[in-house]
Amino acid sequence: MTTTLDRGAQPAVVLRPARLSLTPKTALAGRLDGAWWPRSRDLEAELPALAAALDETWGRVTRVTVNPSRWPVVPRTVAVDGRVLHVGWFTEQDPDKLILLSYTVGRWDLLVIPPETEPAAAARLMAAAAIPGSVLAAGVLMANETVIGRGIRDTGRREAAWEDEGGACMSPFGEPFGRSALPLSANGWR
Repeated sequence: MTTTLDRGAQPAVVLRPARLSLTPKTALAGRLDGAWWPRSRDLEAELPALAAALDETWGRVTRVTVNPSRWPVVPRTVAVDGRVLHVGWFTEQDPDKLILLSYTVGRWDLLVIPPETEPAAAARLMAAAAIPGSVLAAGVLMANETVIGRGIRDTGRREAAWEDEGGACMSPFGEPFGRSALPLSANGWR
């Protein structure tokens, strides 16, 4: 039996759907048009799925700009469905934002959620970026999420400490009171 290999054939690339949250079509214009949560920091691998998702709703994306501080490699062009998507970079651009351009439809600004973001935090950011008429910039949303995430983690640690101590009261010096250290109430219960 003879097997023939076609070395010129390229393997089919399977695009995972882009994780997007877009503002609904409304007359309220905000600073952002939604959010994008890429799976990696590889623009060449991530942009085709984003462009494919936006072609259906917004029209053909022809150009993308990013801040290079968040992307290790910024290619000049990316192949998307047999066409070329031009990629540019500007250090003055908000590092948490991606700008998409189209000749026919216009410009859209998307918050870029870092790929390593926890799903709960990404969900909060995607919802916040898709609010119609929001005046919050991408950097402000990311800073707010840092504070919110820190608060959630601190609350979780305090609850875990409470559970680990059996729900014991803490002294002002950080040591748990034993039940015998609590004063007796008027009815004799501790």
